[in-house]
Amino acid sequence: MKRRDFFTSMLAGLTAVKLDTALAQPASSTPVLERPLPGTPHKGKVLIAIQPHSDDIALFSAGTVAKLIQEGYSGYMIRATNDDMGDDVGEPGSIGENVLRNEREVTEQARVLGLTRDFALNYNNHRMSDISRNELICRLIFLFRLLKADTVFCYDPWAHDEENPDHYVLAHCVEAACWMAGRVHDYPEQFAAGLQPRAVTEKYYYARHPDITRVVDISGTIEKKIEANICNVAKGPGGHHGSKLRAELSKQGKKLPLLGDDDRTADRNYIREFVLAGNRELGRKYGVEYAEAFHYIGPPPQSRVEDFVKQHAVPLR
Repeated sequence: MKRRDFFTSMLAGLTAVKLDTALAQPASSTPVLERPLPGTPHKGKVLIAIQPHSDDIALFSAGTVAKLIQEGYSGYMIRATNDDMGDDVGEPGSIGENVLRNEREVTEQARVLGLTRDFALNYNNHRMSDISRNELICRLIFLFRLLKADTVFCYDPWAHDEENPDHYVLAHCVEAACWMAGRVHDYPEQFAAGLQPRAVTEKYYYARHPDITRVVDISGTIEKKIEANICNVAKGPGGHHGSKLRAELSKQGKKLPLLGDDDRTADRNYIREFVLAGNRELGRKYGVEYAEAFHYIGPPPQSRVEDFVKQHAVPLR
């Protein structure tokens, strides 16, 4: 084959691959609205809710996680940092006390959402730029294979205007691990322990400013999302902010009817009104009560070869 013919053939092949990939992508930029499904159509599937800090899943995707659990998924949570430099918006204390509070609150958050258990990777808060990314990828691959993950929730590795290094470092490592976990030559020593290759092909990526491709109706699980945010006392805008505001107003001889007559009502209604305002506004835009937004990446479509084989293969005579 002449050199020119070789390169012409190679470029033609690459063009065909790119065209095939492009055709596999959604033709419309309009986000898909994912509605609640009856029964348990996802029974047997496994999701992993991954967060750098204790409040991320609660704020961005707790409603969708709870929805999928309700529809048959089993699930787990992974928290990358120990939140030692967290917001400490709860009771004052030392860094060690802050770590312990967040650890307990994450365990409770996992319970509230119906997850089987949580895993703590225990990296230092705001210090994930220092860690070995290969180490983190390997740890994630191990967990994806061990738990037989189908779906992950995490920060969007391609999101813009992200200031926190923990967010984008973890996100990029999750993206790599989802792919590498399915490859037979990556960390083969794990197979000696009985694990199998397991690519994770469905991803709900959340972000402060997401590239929205999917909107999920969480109206039916909004109470679960409120409960998850109440768990985050030491960090985030949930926790006991409502009861604290109620107490402060009482000292001033005032009352906010929204906060009701007890602390639990105050905390729940504060979260519903203020913390979930963005979910309410997004839901209104799509004709539902509450919604969450994601950059969703679904399983790849069946290849043309597989389709052709399925349609035309005949038994050996």
